[in-house]
Amino acid sequence: MKKKNRCLDKAAIVTENDFKSTSTPDQQKPKLWQLNTVHRVEELKSILRVLPIWVSGILLVAASSHLHSFVILQAFSMDRHIFPKSSFQIPPATLSIFSVLTMMLGLVLYERIFVPFARRFTNNPAGITCLQRMGIGAVINIVATVVSAFIEAKRKHAAARYGLLDSPKAVIPMTVFWLIPQYVLHGVAEVFNAVGHIEFLYDQSPESMRSTASALYSLTLSFGNYIGTGLVTLVHRYTGKDGEENWLPDRNLNRGKLDYYYLLVTGIQAVNFVYFVTVAWLYTYKPLEEEKEDGDGGREEGINGGGENGKKGCEEENGEVELPRRNGVV
Repeated sequence: MKKKNRCLDKAAIVTENDFKSTSTPDQQKPKLWQLNTVHRVEELKSILRVLPIWVSGILLVAASSHLHSFVILQAFSMDRHIFPKSSFQIPPATLSIFSVLTMMLGLVLYERIFVPFARRFTNNPAGITCLQRMGIGAVINIVATVVSAFIEAKRKHAAARYGLLDSPKAVIPMTVFWLIPQYVLHGVAEVFNAVGHIEFLYDQSPESMRSTASALYSLTLSFGNYIGTGLVTLVHRYTGKDGEENWLPDRNLNRGKLDYYYLLVTGIQAVNFVYFVTVAWLYTYKPLEEEKEDGDGGREEGINGGGENGKKGCEEENGEVELPRRNGVV
């Protein structure tokens, strides 16, 4: 058994009270609600080990939740014509296509260009580990929110320059394409962080609980959006004191301080990144099973611990580690 979470090992230790009393001692059956196999205990340990890393992804989802709300409001107040004299205007909600296209293209470039390039320096079949991939995505996400704050400040400056601060329905003479960089950056962040997060959860979960990894990532998306909504509620409540408009007014975004909100999200992400680096540094990859050819042409099995070999678990299919028997219980 692994040395971590030793308190859970008690569930696999056989005692006299763990068997049902029968007339014949040889026919005694274990109480399944009190006694578990070593394999089940190790599965639970594997899930508990990934939870600190899993938690770090929730705030990243919360940070990008504004792409489906405030950015659309910004787009409504900007010039959405593709060409100066064109009558067609880009629907604000369709701007998210730039994030999707960036992610689709980024995944191809990641596999074809980034992985072979990184492999030269790391000797890792996948270029970098899952945790390193998630860390890069977190940094790009922070940069994306900083860019969002800069663009909003520029939009308000343009509104003030043309005297449109008190005209929430007026179109500011600033092209909507200024909003594309943040969508592109969030798409690149998804290539690194989201995909790395899914691979990490899938690989580090027990083989019999791989579906749990998908469920955990779905919970990440759900909790992240809930936290994003909760953050907006808190900003509404605590930034509109003394008769002043809060940072996120309902009717006139030009008089709000959406750029301050973006900077607040940036600060939260920075704290979350420090937390992620800490738990990632303390994390040990689960051991892998290796098969080697012996001298007689047969196969010899061994188990590797963490370290460089263990880190490759995010890129290669793992074999299930066969656990020792203990007191007749597997």
